[in-house]
Amino acid sequence: MWKGAPESSFVKAKALRKDETQAEKILWAKLRNNQLKGYKFRRQHPIGLYIVDFYCHQLKLVIEIDGDYHNIQEQIEKDKERTQNLETDGLHLIRFTNKDVMENLEKIISEIMIKTDEILHSHNSNQSL
Repeated sequence: MWKGAPESSFVKAKALRKDETQAEKILWAKLRNNQLKGYKFRRQHPIGLYIVDFYCHQLKLVIEIDGDYHNIQEQIEKDKERTQNLETDGLHLIRFTNKDVMENLEKIISEIMIKTDEILHSHNSNQSL
């Protein structure tokens, strides 16, 4: 278990991996097998009360792919709270829409690579202080 994730979250995560969106499939094809700078990503990974779309433990990086329902005000508030809770746990989080992944995958990959560099730079700067 990671960060107190209940066993039921792992069961749900397994089911989600079998029922991923097309955007998740496309991004996973680019993240799996250490293809992105050698980093290992997991998909539909339980963290505490949440199941995140993609997670890299080495970078403490969460990547979320949001569908249209994330534009509903109630979901916007839930996403904001979720982001704050994950960041409080020391995780970095970036979000993309399904549409962005489907229409501009190379830009998404570039943004993820920039984020990995920012995380490493921040980590190295903190160690040298």
